Amino acid sequence: MAQIRQAGNTTMIKTKTKTLGVIGGLGPMATAYYMELVIQMTDASCDQEHLNMIISSRPGTPDRTRYILGLSDENPAPVMIDAGRWLVAEGAEILAIPCITAHYFQKQLEEEIHTPVIHLIKETVHHMRDYGVRKAGIMATDGTIQSGLFQEELRLHGMEAVLPSAEAQKKVMHLIYDNVKAGRPPELELFREVKRELMAAGAEVIVLGCTELSIIKKMYPVGSGVLDAMEVLAREAVLRCGAPLKQEYNCLITGWKEPDSERLPEEIEEEQNADKRTRIFGTDSAACAG
Repeated sequence: MAQIRQAGNTTMIKTKTKTLGVIGGLGPMATAYYMELVIQMTDASCDQEHLNMIISSRPGTPDRTRYILGLSDENPAPVMIDAGRWLVAEGAEILAIPCITAHYFQKQLEEEIHTPVIHLIKETVHHMRDYGVRKAGIMATDGTIQSGLFQEELRLHGMEAVLPSAEAQKKVMHLIYDNVKAGRPPELELFREVKRELMAAGAEVIVLGCTELSIIKKMYPVGSGVLDAMEVLAREAVLRCGAPLKQEYNCLITGWKEPDSERLPEEIEEEQNADKRTRIFGTDSAACAG
């Protein structure tokens, strides 16, 4: 098993960190939350110990899912490449894209921009591998599912992907496009129905493979056995840029190592993130695109 990179209790030695560039706006709400995650995960005691971040927010970038599915001729890659080149010119040394579907273009972006682009999908699979996961359920856009990126990466590491049924996938897309992207409160029962189906099919962990779903996890309890891919992207950015990581972000799978993990997910949900229930879901109509 590969060694897990973790935060430690060793004496901190101040070193120069790398500047993180964010190809954002895909959509704006996800980009704002991603920046928040990077800040939350960094073990900093003052402003000066946080990472330097440069953000390019271009919500006008063509929809990734529609292009991948052949429903649009508007290629989003040139816009993302232009954004990445601008970020590098401004001093970014490592790039991150808080949009899972956009990782369909990751190799092209890295080749065209000539700067490392964190591969969120690979890092998500590596994180599960490090914690012994064998079967992972995938909740993502049609574009991400049809691209096969998660499925292939899991296969390469001897792991198995569990995909939603056609009817369940419609529910996922409804949550993504008709709820979160439209600025409406998510229909949480649909989320729970898909999660239950994937768990019943043998999934040990449910991957939130779309940044709209990350927003749902931010605002509402999702129970145990859930891994948010955008949290993995934030964690990896902190580590690659050379900043210290808070220990509570070593393992990002909810409830994975907790001593009470034998309880029913519904029981854990009642106690996890209780404060989230009092929050009001944002009404930003420019929530992330696919």
